[in-house]
Amino acid sequence: MILHKQRFTFTRIGGELPLWVESIGLNPQEEAFDRPEGYPYYHWLQTLEGSGTFQIEGRNVQLPAGRGVMMTPYTPHAYYPEGEWATAYVTFSGAAAPAVLEALQLNVSTVYATSEESSVSDTLQQMMHTARKDLDFARPELSTQLYHFLMELQQSIQPAGRQSLSAAARRIRPIVDWLELYYAEDLTLDDIASYAGVSSQYLNRQFKEAFGISPYRFLIQLRIRRAKELLHANPELTIEKAASLTGFRDVSHFIGTFRRVERVTPKAYRDMNRRG
Repeated sequence: MILHKQRFTFTRIGGELPLWVESIGLNPQEEAFDRPEGYPYYHWLQTLEGSGTFQIEGRNVQLPAGRGVMMTPYTPHAYYPEGEWATAYVTFSGAAAPAVLEALQLNVSTVYATSEESSVSDTLQQMMHTARKDLDFARPELSTQLYHFLMELQQSIQPAGRQSLSAAARRIRPIVDWLELYYAEDLTLDDIASYAGVSSQYLNRQFKEAFGISPYRFLIQLRIRRAKELLHANPELTIEKAASLTGFRDVSHFIGTFRRVERVTPKAYRDMNRRG
């Protein structure tokens, strides 16, 4: 049970940090807010206990425990409690905030479901502890914690109704382990699906939820990673041998793929790692 309200607020002072916290807090009984002009900062709000209703883009969405909402600046919204409603929140900004959220695919106003193993609430508690112990000097440490919080958030949430990234990753872990062993074989998407005992369409969907890419693209990236390890550990290894050992049957295809992924040819990469 959340016993008392906590709120810590910060202003833009001195040189602006790439990410900085504008406010962070806990509310044992969330209030009703109507913001037709939105809020000027990014805003994460999550339910700890009870339930509330969130209004965005003309829709009413329930926010029971285990759900949260990310709002981009100036997004019109409203929310109000339905009986008891305990929440935690953080608002933030910074020159790097749009790029970071875009890279994490969080730069959109929507409701998310958090996975059962999510520790985002604990991270918010840690951030509040940082603010509480030394409010005047907390900004740099909070900036670092905010970045980790966003990374953790991206791993443990998905739009409501879909499984989290961590849950999707667990489902395909046996397939990834198998690919780690047989990446050098002449594998097709159907081969991978056959091993997994699922359709290629289902397999494709699972990989995209976990990694944002198709199974075959994952296999290519795995092969390139293995090629980099070989070229780094064995600077005298020929490019042809590196291609053969990592599942590329055509050296030209290997060179082109390596260059597309790494922005450098395998020969240049190998030469960069020569000793002496």
